[in-house]
Amino acid sequence: MTEEQQIPIQEEAENGHEQQQTEQQQVESTPDPVENLKAELAEQKDKYLRLFAEFDNYKKRSIKEKIETIRNASQELIQDLLVVLDDFDRAKKLSEEQENEQIFPEGMRLVHHKLLGLLQSKGLEIMDTQGKAFNPEFHEAITEIPGPDEQHKGKIFDTLEKGYLLNHKIIRFAKVVVCK
Repeated sequence: MTEEQQIPIQEEAENGHEQQQTEQQQVESTPDPVENLKAELAEQKDKYLRLFAEFDNYKKRSIKEKIETIRNASQELIQDLLVVLDDFDRAKKLSEEQENEQIFPEGMRLVHHKLLGLLQSKGLEIMDTQGKAFNPEFHEAITEIPGPDEQHKGKIFDTLEKGYLLNHKIIRFAKVVVCK
């Protein structure tokens, strides 16, 4: 064979080899339907799990809010009854100061105790303020008086109106006199 005849044969062989490589690349780049389905399945499964988790969180949050609403549903009624409880406390204090049983007789003492017990069973708590440090998150300062010494500075001297909590939530701030 002459040299001129060998060159076209060589070119044909190289062209054939390139064509095979191109076909292999096309076969490799053609997406496998099984792999596509697996990827899509994984994606859908991930979406499902996320949606399920969101729904579960929603249910838990709804239940928690419902329980909180039920626990605090009586808040308005209890706030209204606090005025009656204050009147009982004032009458009791006056009776003790004047040492006069007629002001606050035993029957009234029993009714006061029963009312207070009933409200406490519904979650009412009385704030303890006497001698405590003044805290504006719990107390409302009505006035300030000079303290007898530095030790009493910033502390509550007297409570004019008790503060109350309902299920650990403030429903009325304590009205207090603070030493300065």
